[in-house]
Amino acid sequence: MTGRLHHPAGTLAADGFHVLLDPKTAGWTYSGLQVVGLAAGETRTITLDGVEAVVLPLGITGLDVDIDGVQFTLEGRTSVFARVSDFAYAPLGATISLTASMAGDVAIATARCEPRHEPGLEPRYGAAADVVVDVFGAGPATRQRNAFLAPEQWPHADRLMCVELLTPDGNWSSYPPHRHDESPECPVNNEEIYYFRIGVAGTAEYSDDGFGLHRTYTPEGDIDENVVVHDGDVFCVPRGYHGPCIAAPGYPMYYLNVLAGPGGARSMAFCDDPAHHWVRDTWADMAPDPRVPMTDDEGRLPR
Repeated sequence: MTGRLHHPAGTLAADGFHVLLDPKTAGWTYSGLQVVGLAAGETRTITLDGVEAVVLPLGITGLDVDIDGVQFTLEGRTSVFARVSDFAYAPLGATISLTASMAGDVAIATARCEPRHEPGLEPRYGAAADVVVDVFGAGPATRQRNAFLAPEQWPHADRLMCVELLTPDGNWSSYPPHRHDESPECPVNNEEIYYFRIGVAGTAEYSDDGFGLHRTYTPEGDIDENVVVHDGDVFCVPRGYHGPCIAAPGYPMYYLNVLAGPGGARSMAFCDDPAHHWVRDTWADMAPDPRVPMTDDEGRLPR
């Protein structure tokens, strides 16, 4: 029985967290997400109980991070629509202390894992300039992926995988619909979190009124979700095809994807819904949307 999948903004808030989503709340085993709201000058300490994590500034600059005594200062960003951010990785069981020079919010994406004592799983800094920015799709399905913790770009993790997607207003993302679950045709099985931010076209601002659409479904029909998503919403994908995510005209869409699963090797491999796979073939003769990429590590790019 699948529980609640769509969590509107505020419904996962608790004790200074805008989002507090652990595997138990999500109804699964591995993936989790915290979005921490910090006041200027505040220090918050978080102990990773049975999980590894990545610390990613969402709307905060000059964030001091201490991970088991290893210290980093994250330059961060004022908004997810402003630029690509630097980040810090924290291994299983670490204690993280965050000290804010300004008020803002930071994501802590987590994955439950087991002690493996593999070399390289230690506190590490990821520079914004090293984050690979990909352009996916074409035409109205063009979008940007910041592959900051994708397996091929960041091997220094056990199970955790994270990427950011930015979709210009009016475009379709996570398309064609795809899945990475326990289905026989899929090479991997991942639980996936979508954390949405909705912007205002032509700016790096967030919108209280903006919206987008998200779809997740299974061929059997036990999951058939077509929801309106607003700024700060969370959607949990336990299985099934997910996509599209549609950014309404006037309102660009951002989402942070957090993935983890029981497989041996970290992989974001997927398989398309066969009914819609043919759409990919049409992109070969279609130009990408010139608005993409929308950001880079130095800030917003010219339109």
